Amino acid sequence: MTQTRVDDMLIEMITPKVREIEEKFSRGEGLTQEDINTLLLKSQYNHINHLDQKLDEVTASVVALEGKFQALEGKFQALEGKFQTFKAEMIAEFERRMGALESKMEARMGALESKMEARMGALESKMEARMGSLETKFEQAQVKMQETIITTMKWYIGGAGVILVVLKALDIFVSSSQ
Repeated sequence: MTQTRVDDMLIEMITPKVREIEEKFSRGEGLTQEDINTLLLKSQYNHINHLDQKLDEVTASVVALEGKFQALEGKFQALEGKFQTFKAEMIAEFERRMGALESKMEARMGALESKMEARMGALESKMEARMGSLETKFEQAQVKMQETIITTMKWYIGGAGVILVVLKALDIFVSSSQ
């Protein structure tokens, strides 16, 4: 802190008395309580003055630190701005690459879908042809089985008729021989 006019007046008032006390002490004379109090007052004033100087130094140091802090804060804000710019650039680059990747994936998926549709169409055609062939073979087998059943039935009926005729003839023959 800076000295005030009152501080200067106090020093001026004490200084002559302090000189008297110093002379008295150098002559070997004893000091009174008032002399001791005056010396203590001068000592305390010197101590306070020294503390004021230190406070001035600390205040100046704090002001300097505030300046450095503000400069550092400015650098930090600049760095934060650079980071935000970098972040925006990275997001834009990411979105650009993701868009390109998405386009490639859509093209590949389209090509894959086309191939799958073509293969599924070919497989469906083959399956329909085979199913048609299988149905035709099944129908032919069914017709053949029906023909076989009909032929077999004819033979059974014919055979049964022959057996009946033979049995009737046998019955007639047996009845006439008796």
